[in-house]
Amino acid sequence: MATAVASRGLEGIVATTSSICWIDGDAGVLSYRGIDIHELAEHSTFEETTYLLWFGALPTAAQLADFTAQLAAARTLNWRIVEFLRSVPTDATPMEVLRTAVSLLSLYDPDEKDSTHDGNVRKAYRLTAQIAMIVAIFDRIRKGKTIVDADRTISHAANFLWMLNGVKPSETAIRALDIALILHADHELNASTFAARVIAATLSDMHSAITGAIGALKGPLHGGANEATMKLLYAIDAAGTDPVEYVKQMFVEKKKISGFGHRVYHTEDPRATHLRRMSEDLGRSAGDTKWFDMSRKIELFVKQEKKLNANVDFYSASTYTTLGIDIDLFTPIFAVSRISGWAAHVIEQHDDNRLIRPRADYVGPPYPEPYIPIAQR
Repeated sequence: MATAVASRGLEGIVATTSSICWIDGDAGVLSYRGIDIHELAEHSTFEETTYLLWFGALPTAAQLADFTAQLAAARTLNWRIVEFLRSVPTDATPMEVLRTAVSLLSLYDPDEKDSTHDGNVRKAYRLTAQIAMIVAIFDRIRKGKTIVDADRTISHAANFLWMLNGVKPSETAIRALDIALILHADHELNASTFAARVIAATLSDMHSAITGAIGALKGPLHGGANEATMKLLYAIDAAGTDPVEYVKQMFVEKKKISGFGHRVYHTEDPRATHLRRMSEDLGRSAGDTKWFDMSRKIELFVKQEKKLNANVDFYSASTYTTLGIDIDLFTPIFAVSRISGWAAHVIEQHDDNRLIRPRADYVGPPYPEPYIPIAQR
């Protein structure tokens, strides 16, 4: 059988068909089901966007109300999951805990063995609600704080901030997180989504696929750039130096500046446009724009010197920090959002499945290599 040789990292290779997400890297376009991300960030909510991803069209008012109610009703965890969160090693990272907890969730999901379309949708509701709860509950447990019960009368973003911080969040904070969740909800065949689809293509269950996706997201080349960005801002602040001078020295030392450039976009990442504004708005609302101001100086300098654009991770760092979120929760919050896209892709894969089985370009010793008896080696 004739085979085409793929580029390293499968760059530019079309691996499947999908009706969920479309990207034009040259034009800086990201759309969900054909709707531009800018429109969704301006007008939609995470719940409405998730409905769009799962069901293929924007909901009516009645459909959205029903969807929101079902997602809120799914805010429940088996007590054994909470006991697991209490029992993990004190040095466990939130991503390690989330990965393991999602796998554990399958043992207590009533639809665990049902991979029909409707069964997958029911699991998607639960996983979307439960992943957010796990991240918030674990953070409170590790800090010695009491667990905050879910509030089923408020939005997904509001409930996450409520369970995380134990205080009713401001409308500014709720909207900022809601937009961040919309912006991170899906991104075509990124590493974690592709991992989820490969697992789902074996007809494995949704929990297995999502566990694999979280494992892929845990890698620093996929989900950790905003953490690195915030660590850079902290380092600059601690040094008390000018951000531009600090970055200039990093260039001299040939160190990478996280949060710039993108494998797909050759112009500005459209998600960065909104996160930049959110970072500034949150800073002004909190009465302290320090992190935004530092970020903006760095962005303008890197753009001028290296012709690199900020990506989604760069301003999400200062946005999350201004919301009072710890650095090691940045990637788990990515998962709190991306579960909506992962679930959509698993549902789509199972609805029209074919096992994903590519070939490799063999570069080993030429065939046939003789077998040499052990006594002659």
